[in-house]
Amino acid sequence: MDLMTAAILGIVEGISEFLPISSTGHLILTSHLLGLKHTDFLKSFEIAIQVGAIASVVVLYWRSLLIDFNIMKKVVVAFIPTGIMGLTLYKMIKQFLLGSSTIVLWSLFLGGVFLIVFEMWHREKEDAVADVSDISFRQALIIGCFQSIAMIPGVSRSAATIVGGLLLGLKRKVIVEFSFLLAVPTMLAATAYDLLKNGSQFSLDQAQFLAVGLITSFVVALLSIKFLLRYIQTHTFIAFGVYRIVLVLVWVLIL
Repeated sequence: MDLMTAAILGIVEGISEFLPISSTGHLILTSHLLGLKHTDFLKSFEIAIQVGAIASVVVLYWRSLLIDFNIMKKVVVAFIPTGIMGLTLYKMIKQFLLGSSTIVLWSLFLGGVFLIVFEMWHREKEDAVADVSDISFRQALIIGCFQSIAMIPGVSRSAATIVGGLLLGLKRKVIVEFSFLLAVPTMLAATAYDLLKNGSQFSLDQAQFLAVGLITSFVVALLSIKFLLRYIQTHTFIAFGVYRIVLVLVWVLIL
């Protein structure tokens, strides 16, 4: 890896973290395109640079995270299923799932089909939850269960939580914003746990690569969040489903 490669991966992370297209899946496929060997460092790098994207959420939503205790409690409740599953399955996920382009491609394809079918079927109710603070603890916990599915690379944490929220009767903007907030403890916990396990093995050069990836993903994620909030005002997620399917077909047939 070099600094340019680290920056490219940071850009990919920043764009894809909050869109329903799977940042982990895109990082794995990008690494394959760049000819990178999926070493333990690269796997840790792909996890850790998500903190840059998460920092953008903190900058934009710090009031909800630090001041509104009611929202913060619900974010913590929603994190519980993923936290338990992550601790239980960490070793298996890192050894067998991360780095597998086959799993990523199947997850992207099936997830794309599901997004399209779901959006064609889903109709938002008039009494849908219209504010993040009005999400119940039960709804938060169920959304967290949906998020835990995204531990499979290519599923997309954002897509899983958004679909879960829409099924529970939340307005589109509400579940998208809650998904942003839920990403903070989820990604911080994943990164902290991985660095605790492997951080001492990083060289000085590798730390520089990580810093570049973090900064790049932070800047790009700020733009990505603002884009998504504008996009959902007049669009469904069908286009993202189509994109996922096209990406898989191009990868299989051409690359």
